[in-house]
Amino acid sequence: MWQPRRPGSWRFGIAAFAMFMSACGGGIYVGGYWDYDDWPPDVSIAVNPGSAAPGQQVALVAAASDADSGVDVVMFFRIESGGGITRLATDCCSPYEWTTTVPASATGSVRYFARAFDFAGNVADSAPVTVTVLP
Repeated sequence: MWQPRRPGSWRFGIAAFAMFMSACGGGIYVGGYWDYDDWPPDVSIAVNPGSAAPGQQVALVAAASDADSGVDVVMFFRIESGGGITRLATDCCSPYEWTTTVPASATGSVRYFARAFDFAGNVADSAPVTVTVLP
């Protein structure tokens, strides 16, 4: 007696056909476009003014872009005289900017850089900028 096929049983047929084709050297191409982003964002930083006394404020402005997945956040850092880094701020919206104060203990110069993250998790650091510390 004839019985109707169950709904969805065609999926088993396609899977069986694909396994058969791959086992005998054939193959099935499933087309598609996957946009994989493995490129870090571009980031640069500028500071204004370029020289300041301890306790004065300087404005940090970063330019960040990422053609693949877009920029998620930009973080601003100060490079300490001993080589360590201090995170100053995180900005999630363009224009990426932060105003900070030159540390009271600073002598000679203070360096800052920006770190950009894209939505795919790639990271890039800017070249550092230097603020000359006035006496």
